[in-house]
Amino acid sequence: MGREIGRFHTMEILEIGRHSAILDGGDWGRLSMDLRLCPDTAEPGDGLEVFVYLDASGQPAVTTEKPAAQLGEVAWVEVVEVNDLGAFVDWGLPRDLFVPFAEQQHALKKGSHTLVRVYLDNQGRLAGSTRVDHWIDDSSSALQQGQKVSLMIAERTELGYKAIINHQCWGLLYSNELYQRVRKGQVLTGFVQRIRNDGRIDLSLNQPGFSRTKMDEVSAKILARMEENDGFLSLTDKSPPREIYAVFGVSKKVFKQAIGALYKQRIITLETDGIRFL
Repeated sequence: MGREIGRFHTMEILEIGRHSAILDGGDWGRLSMDLRLCPDTAEPGDGLEVFVYLDASGQPAVTTEKPAAQLGEVAWVEVVEVNDLGAFVDWGLPRDLFVPFAEQQHALKKGSHTLVRVYLDNQGRLAGSTRVDHWIDDSSSALQQGQKVSLMIAERTELGYKAIINHQCWGLLYSNELYQRVRKGQVLTGFVQRIRNDGRIDLSLNQPGFSRTKMDEVSAKILARMEENDGFLSLTDKSPPREIYAVFGVSKKVFKQAIGALYKQRIITLETDGIRFL
């Protein structure tokens, strides 16, 4: 694939002057960059990773600064200006990203935050869209159960939180399986828990398939905690996930598996307000 506007590329440094560096932009020609953006050790012949965008005159420009998102990616950004043309959001570069009215799911207000996907408009310019649903698929054939993925929290639903997987497709984190607070725009590492028959994806913040060794470690922590409290623990399988995570650092699902194993071994008994040594 050739070089694209809106992405990072490695370019050779051709010259270094008093105030700027000249890079080999290939089809874009010689590209000038403020010397202050170059590493102090940079020399002609070095390869430098730069982000390519269009300047105010519509010409390719480069920077070593990192935007919140590349072309085709989604970012959580702040709206810094709204005028008759549309809105502008701060995406980490000196030139703010334009979000036209036609690409606003809801009218944007200065000072608010929103999810924005970076795309190229009909004139080849970088722009943003808050109509994320138009760009993100409901399923993906490229994912597999158990796969480690990058998640961006998008919105809350009746079942949990919708999240964007690898900037490409939707997935769902169920509220009853969450052991920590999440917020819109937050980036997390997650795992594909299951892929449903309709192709939709259920997610988890826990790595699927707890090993026997790991489960034994959790059980040992539970027993040690009980010993410190006269053989009693005021947590049950009905306790909120956040309370369980605060004490043991594991999800509610793992905690339930651990106490279930201890119960089957007749080490503990289950009471309405906690668990106790048998």
